[in-house]
Amino acid sequence: MSLMGIDVGTSGCKAVAFDLQGRILASAYRDYPLVQLREDWVELEPEGIWKAVLEVLREAGSRLSADPVTGIGVSSQGETVTAVDEKGNSLCNFIVTFDNRTIEQASFWEKRLGREAIYRITGMPLHPMYSINKILWIKENRPDVFKNASRFPLVEDFVIARLCGEYAIDFTLAARTMAFDVRKLCWSAEILEAAGVDEHLLSRVVPSGTKVGELHPLLRAELGFAQTVSIVTGGHDQPCGALGAGIIGSGTAMNATGTVDAICPVFENPAFSAKMLQDNYAVYPYTIPGLYCTIGFNLTGGLLLKWYQDTFCGMEVQKAKEACISAYDMILAGMANTPKDLYVLPHFVGSGTPDLDPFSKGAIVGLRISTTKADVTRSIIDGINFEMKLNIERLRANGIPIRTIHAVGGGAKSDAWLRLKASCFGLPVLRPRTREAVSLGAAVLAGCATGSFSSVQEGVQAMVAIQDSFEPDEKLRVLYEEKFAKFRELYPLLARFNKSI
Repeated sequence: MSLMGIDVGTSGCKAVAFDLQGRILASAYRDYPLVQLREDWVELEPEGIWKAVLEVLREAGSRLSADPVTGIGVSSQGETVTAVDEKGNSLCNFIVTFDNRTIEQASFWEKRLGREAIYRITGMPLHPMYSINKILWIKENRPDVFKNASRFPLVEDFVIARLCGEYAIDFTLAARTMAFDVRKLCWSAEILEAAGVDEHLLSRVVPSGTKVGELHPLLRAELGFAQTVSIVTGGHDQPCGALGAGIIGSGTAMNATGTVDAICPVFENPAFSAKMLQDNYAVYPYTIPGLYCTIGFNLTGGLLLKWYQDTFCGMEVQKAKEACISAYDMILAGMANTPKDLYVLPHFVGSGTPDLDPFSKGAIVGLRISTTKADVTRSIIDGINFEMKLNIERLRANGIPIRTIHAVGGGAKSDAWLRLKASCFGLPVLRPRTREAVSLGAAVLAGCATGSFSSVQEGVQAMVAIQDSFEPDEKLRVLYEEKFAKFRELYPLLARFNKSI
């Protein structure tokens, strides 16, 4: 018997099957391209995502004849939304999280309800990225799509509906729409009325780990699954990943370095403070009932490294291909051994928290004729780490304890990067046995929904194990503190200029 978690991300989709001890039995991955129609418009093709989902389910499932899947948990990126007709056919592309076309729609909410009221209801700091702004943009700019839309699903409920015929979205992902009441745990009548969007256009909201239906018999036959398979809500990829990293209480936070670099701490009492709002930290339900979480994030974590690879590292890519190793491993192996007086502001698609400034731009400051590619590589990694350190400090100042980091995602594959994280953060960084934390979190939730575990906590204890630990190097930690003080000056110095361009 096995459990499967699907992680439908911004650049690709992954399905991973686990046994009840959390060991990987099979996995499959497919990527898909981002569609960039204009400079600040970023989309994904719904049918491309669905094709990838079917392919990873078929490939991973084909290796499980001895361990049939009993439940599939679905987790996905947040905010990204599309429109579908009555038959579930897509009417437009998904508008991706970091698409910046919705600045005007965010301004509407500032005038209509104000930042404080939005935060009090939804737990979301007002920002263009949230799904309700994208729906408003469609309403105002694509009236043909809005008129014919039967539903506006995010990625999780889009995939769930295709798998079992039911539109359902869990609390964690519903919160990322900025149309969900995080106290009452239902769609906000006040928000939807102001937007002119009927509730029936949104999916049914349920807790993470809810069995929604069963894999459609025709799909089950097509994909090669031998028995009935339950389809289960997972969650927003960050809190779902935190669960898969073993986070079940306060004091520990997940740091996921994928396309986005994010930190997700968990706490017991919702912290709807003015300071949390000022620092743009969302407060929303966690994947465990009764707990809450927030996320600090930099929108260009691994995305920045990919840009660097694609733009400047052709030689490393070729060498990596010849050596049959990851291009990222090759690039990181060539970085400078020590920090340099070179600073990278990793705001290449705008800033994440705590400033949430869509006008901010990336910058490399301190270039000299003597600067080498190794120096630039090291400074890119340090810049990504500094941005996360800034979030850790702000979260602690808001009363959220963070004493240990559990590192997951693509960046967690690199020992060198995790050592630098530990010294930069000044905290122990632990690496779980399974870096596929989002899929594992979704699988744990599937196990709870299908009766393999009596609680989420029991599922985590059974399936999550820590493999490695990285402690701060004291000399490097002190050096990083000095460099961090200078790094903090970058954004304020450049903010006005970046907005002007």
